[in-house]
Amino acid sequence: MSRIRIRQTRGTPPHTRGSRLAAAGVAAAATALLAAALTPTAGAADRPSRATAIDNAAAALVKEAARLGLTSAEGTSVRDVVVDANGGQHVRYDRTYRGLPVLGGDFVVHLAPDGSYRGANRATSRDLSVPTTTPALAAPEASDLATAALRAAHLGETLKKVTAKPQLVVDALHGASRLAWRTNVVGQDSLGNPVARTVLTDARTGRQIDAWDSIETATGDGQSLYSGTVPLETTLSGSTYQLKDPTRGNTYTGDAANKTDLCVFGICVSRAPATLFTDADNHWGTEAASDRSSAAVDAQYGTNETWDYYKNVHGRTGIAGDGKGSYNRVHYGSNYNNAFWDDSCFCMTYGDGDGTTLGPLVALDVAGHEMSHGVTSKTAALTYSGESGGLNEATSDIFGTLVEFYAHNSTDPGDYLIGEKIVRSGFGKAALRFMDQPSKDGNSANCWSSSVGNLDVHYSSGVANHFAYLLAEGSGAKTINGVSYNSPTCNNSTVTGIGRDKLGAIWYRALTVYMTSSTNYAGARTATLNAAKDLYGAGSTEYNAVAAAWSAVSVS
Repeated sequence: MSRIRIRQTRGTPPHTRGSRLAAAGVAAAATALLAAALTPTAGAADRPSRATAIDNAAAALVKEAARLGLTSAEGTSVRDVVVDANGGQHVRYDRTYRGLPVLGGDFVVHLAPDGSYRGANRATSRDLSVPTTTPALAAPEASDLATAALRAAHLGETLKKVTAKPQLVVDALHGASRLAWRTNVVGQDSLGNPVARTVLTDARTGRQIDAWDSIETATGDGQSLYSGTVPLETTLSGSTYQLKDPTRGNTYTGDAANKTDLCVFGICVSRAPATLFTDADNHWGTEAASDRSSAAVDAQYGTNETWDYYKNVHGRTGIAGDGKGSYNRVHYGSNYNNAFWDDSCFCMTYGDGDGTTLGPLVALDVAGHEMSHGVTSKTAALTYSGESGGLNEATSDIFGTLVEFYAHNSTDPGDYLIGEKIVRSGFGKAALRFMDQPSKDGNSANCWSSSVGNLDVHYSSGVANHFAYLLAEGSGAKTINGVSYNSPTCNNSTVTGIGRDKLGAIWYRALTVYMTSSTNYAGARTATLNAAKDLYGAGSTEYNAVAAAWSAVSVS
């Protein structure tokens, strides 16, 4: 189960600076960065605003230009801002080179409470310059190569309405910087369900650099299908209630009427509807799939719990952190065995499943998983390929699981099983994935190895899922909420857990402050250790537990 984005796009960054500054070669450590800075010294009223943090970071880039190797050929734009309780500031940037987006050009600038520069984390320290920004390979040729790659990834299937949209970029993720075409190619399978792939092609030689699915699959008071009777905040319009929550950014749920999206050249010409569910008495669903509003109850409940988790636990209001709600579409496609988050519509979409292997994909941990891909997109934007892709998937498994525990729902109690509610007898397993021992699904990796990045991201994610379980619960046998677990370690060590709350705090800070698009498993170890040091202190029980849990999955 994973993020599914029909076309991963980002909106215009909230602040785009025309200074043409860029950072090349900064991997400035955030080692002693925030330990002192996190000591509370000021009230919330004294904390710098987002705008102040951005201004401070811009000034730091100018002042530290020589040290950071910034060049006039590169542009920067702000993607995200984190302001600590004591005023420490972390501003995340994307970069361009001569107007072209740079894959792996993202970096985070760290500032003290007084706005002074403390360091930076960067996706790459390589020189971003390329000899020319004029490609030898024409755009139509890049489109043809990407289309062939999509068809090759779906051998035996008849694809229709296949379109491709190439974009010229500078690739700094795969060795020395080079000019490349990033082509988003989309189509439909025989049932009309979307298929898509992002293909990175060398713009000089025409060789494929990398490729990954850009529809990342998930194989996963209202009366819901999975969570019992749940409370819902709704909107009264005249004499009719709407399944729209004014307390959570007007998040709403609509019926896709079993239709699908039609996207051409990466642009959706038409979308399946999201016809707002309405009700006369404000009592929704019947717990039966035959009532179309039952699935809508689950979807709305899932967005509510995910919204509340991020707001109440991490102080993040909404997926993008801007207080705006997303929306849900249920009953998408025909027997569609997927759920997905789509950045371009800022929405969640759920299929009904085929009834044999999967049922309707509106379970609580699925909702938390998919919407967490939206959070990742707005923060670290972990590339959906190689080890970074495994970390991207694991981030959603981790937070989807923490959302499920946060909800305290007696009908769907928290567990470390992914998608256990949606699997049917034909699936052959009790869940999609198992965090305590990922290999129980038959494919996922328990331990890191140099080849783990070659696995599908849903399987390479097992290393981080295993780490997360060990950090929260520890190794060995135990029973939690009636589910038995027995988590081994790769180095035969014994790990003592520090609890789910601390796992969530450490992973969220690592994701939003230290990780970048190119973070791999070794980088995730460093990022989470930095986060643990910030939150609990160097040499603390929590810091040592993070180190022990990574070592226990062979990440050193």
